[in-house]
Amino acid sequence: MSFSFNGIIEFVAVAETQGFSAAARKLNVNVSHISRKVAALEKELGVSLLARSTRTVRLTDAGQAYFTRCQELVYGLQEANETVFDKQVELSGTLKVSAAGEFAEQHIAPLLVEFAQLHPKLTIEMDFNSQMVNFIDDTFDFSIRYGPMKDSSLIARKLTNRSLVAAASERYLAENGIPTQPSHLTEHKCLMTNNSTWFFKDTNRAIEVKLDARWRSNSVRSVVLACERGLGVAYLPRSSFGDALNNGSVVPVLEPYWNREIATWIVYANRNYLPAKARLAINFLLDKFKDWQE
Repeated sequence: MSFSFNGIIEFVAVAETQGFSAAARKLNVNVSHISRKVAALEKELGVSLLARSTRTVRLTDAGQAYFTRCQELVYGLQEANETVFDKQVELSGTLKVSAAGEFAEQHIAPLLVEFAQLHPKLTIEMDFNSQMVNFIDDTFDFSIRYGPMKDSSLIARKLTNRSLVAAASERYLAENGIPTQPSHLTEHKCLMTNNSTWFFKDTNRAIEVKLDARWRSNSVRSVVLACERGLGVAYLPRSSFGDALNNGSVVPVLEPYWNREIATWIVYANRNYLPAKARLAINFLLDKFKDWQE
């Protein structure tokens, strides 16, 4: 069966922006062009991809399945074009990156230093702040974040998976007892960064525990220090504990329930308007983390 790619880019744009007008603005064409292309694609496929009303556009079940595959295809074509373009580009200007935590300091910063060395005319500004990023007002090109992504308007590309580890000092556990179930943490002193709900897993079942903080800080190092000094239980990515786990200053607890697949993401606002400096830096990081293990 012969098939053309006509209408796929337009369909993906409608699905991503949830509207024909928004898709037209995104692709810098008129609305009638988008409508005509999508209608022709549906006719060729013999199936409705979009359910239209006067106010909304949503994907049908067939449209959702088709969109998932077509989005990968469109991104692949764009990346192929970018590969050719990128070989001819000399990066300059300023690349502004937001990141937070020990992981970013230990692993992301050294790689961005290496990236800067490859591009002598490029300036890199790296801001270590755990607050959510406003990409428009704060002019960040991308950010590094871990955990569930709550803002569906942003593009998030997975950098790697990391394991969370619950730990406390032996002194704290001797004085307060050892928790053997995630629910037991409500009776313990907990040390937190910016999330009051901790996520665990029991086989395939997710467990959420909402907790009060004995110590809260947006500095992971201070949370680890408080944990080492016996202030309570911390639940952080393994790499955040640094040497504390290895030298025994803290010991693991609740190991069967750890969430071992917490994703670290590269997050940015809009793929279609991503500058070459950001696109190349993102691809550089993704390539470096391709076979990374914690």
